[in-house]
Amino acid sequence: MEFYMKLPRNKKEFTLFMAVISVLSVNIIAPLITCFEVGFRMAVWAEAIKIIPFIWMAVIALVLITYKPAGWMTGKIIEKDDSFAAHIVVNILCNVFLMSIFLTVIGTWIGNRQVSMEPIQMFFYRWPRNFAISFAVEALIAQPIARLVMVKLHQLNDGRLETENIRTPN
Repeated sequence: MEFYMKLPRNKKEFTLFMAVISVLSVNIIAPLITCFEVGFRMAVWAEAIKIIPFIWMAVIALVLITYKPAGWMTGKIIEKDDSFAAHIVVNILCNVFLMSIFLTVIGTWIGNRQVSMEPIQMFFYRWPRNFAISFAVEALIAQPIARLVMVKLHQLNDGRLETENIRTPN
C-alpha cells in the first residue's frame, strides 16, 4: 500500500515527484557544498544561488541518465519482499551514489564556470563530503516531502474517483 500511495503511479506524477525532489535538493545541496568549499558568507551563498538554474538542468539530465542504473543497483541489494523503507533507503543510496560522483565534477565545472582538471584531481577529497550532504538532504528532506506530495495527490485523486463513483450509479 505504501508503494501505491507514496510513489508516482504514472509519468505525469513521476515528473512532479522529480520536480519536487530536484528543486528542493538543488536549492539546499548546492549552496551547502559551495559554502563548505569557499566559506559560510552571505556573498558566497548569493553567488551559489545564481548558479542553481544551471545545476538544476544538470541534475535533471543526470537523474534521467542514472535512473535505470540506480534501479538495477537497488534490485541487486534488496529483495522484492523487503519493506518499503528498505526499498526507499537503498534506492536513495544508489541514486545519490551515482549522482554525487558525476556532480562532484560537473557541479564544480558549472560553479567555477570553467572546465578544468581540478575537480577530478580533488575528487576523493570532495566526494565523501558531497555524498554525505546529498544523502542526508535526500533521505531526510527532499524525498520525504516529495512522498508526502504524492500521498496528498493520491488521496485527492482517489477521493475524486470515489465521489464520482457514488454520483454515477451502475
